Amino acid sequence: MPPTPRLKSIDVLRGLVMVLMAIDHVRVYSGQPAGGPTAGIFFTRWVTHFCAPAFAFFAGTSAFLYGRRLGDTGALARALVTRGLVLVVLELTVIRVAWTFNVDFAHYLLAGVIWMLGVCMVLLAALVWLPITAIAAFGLLIIFAQNLAGLAAQALPEWAARFLYFGGVFTLGAGGPAVAVLYSIVPWIGVMAVGYAFGAILIREPEGRDRICLRIGLAATALFLVVGGIVVLVQPAGPGAPPALFRLLNQQKYPASPLFLLMTLGPTIALLPQAERARGVVGNVLAVFGRVPLFYYLLHIPLIHATALVVSLVREGRVNPWLFGNHPMMPPPVPNGYRWSLSLLYFVFTVVVAILYVACRWFAERKARHQGASPVMELSSAGTQATSAPI
Repeated sequence: MPPTPRLKSIDVLRGLVMVLMAIDHVRVYSGQPAGGPTAGIFFTRWVTHFCAPAFAFFAGTSAFLYGRRLGDTGALARALVTRGLVLVVLELTVIRVAWTFNVDFAHYLLAGVIWMLGVCMVLLAALVWLPITAIAAFGLLIIFAQNLAGLAAQALPEWAARFLYFGGVFTLGAGGPAVAVLYSIVPWIGVMAVGYAFGAILIREPEGRDRICLRIGLAATALFLVVGGIVVLVQPAGPGAPPALFRLLNQQKYPASPLFLLMTLGPTIALLPQAERARGVVGNVLAVFGRVPLFYYLLHIPLIHATALVVSLVREGRVNPWLFGNHPMMPPPVPNGYRWSLSLLYFVFTVVVAILYVACRWFAERKARHQGASPVMELSSAGTQATSAPI
């Protein structure tokens, strides 16, 4: 099958959400809460809400583009299963250690965003045999009727219910480790399925593709504003409630509600036409990040964590033991006097992103010289006619 022009838009938007993701992960080690009453703290967290939806959505889109290049559904399914299982193993081992800098696996396991992407890729391998319209319908049903999964999950054992929908922490067996489920399977498999079907739009001619992306993105955003606005107006605010704008934007992320996904995916899709035309330094930097998402992810957490150790040493004259807790879901309380200011948080974020850019540019150039080595490596690329996958 002849190659289609490279879709720079996926590279750029994925790179953008990867940069935003670094803000939130620096925040974890800064001791700042995940949102708060002041505008600075609230929006420091809110801008990062776009990350997980974009990762899951473009994972599906990338799988579609990769499968189109292969021309073999069976080969695509096998690659998705392989890639998915690799991501699950990485989450439970390398990434878990990077978050905590401890090896106390007996008391803490993390099922985070990489775990979710891996499991959903394995499930997507079964869906790719269906017609595109069926995959799209399945994904939309999972997103908008996700409460049905919640009802079904109530009849399951606790571990299965948390993995499927509710998330949270449970103990694995009698005296086993605590498993922290940050991202459940539902609704994210629906997001990935819709993203896969969306790939059929991206292979259209540019003018028609851009028009459809803009319509879908603006329609989703408008639906969020209308429905979310009605909810804010109808629900009583109560004494001490945050401003109406904060209540509108503070949608449920765990598990991700339909309004949360409309709020984040709508603008993301609407921006695709502009991202395709991104030029200049900013566009090129974001595209570099977007081409090597797994490398970026595996590097950015230990880099941020190590940088936090240096900041602690400079500020306190020692490395605070809190930094070796079970981050990001089960750390001990933030020590008195430890919390960073927002200005320090953003300074560290800027330094980290600059270091990541140098490393990612080197790796992107190296990978370009060795492209096609294996399905697992190919699936780590993003936004091309040939190679594109979640992360």
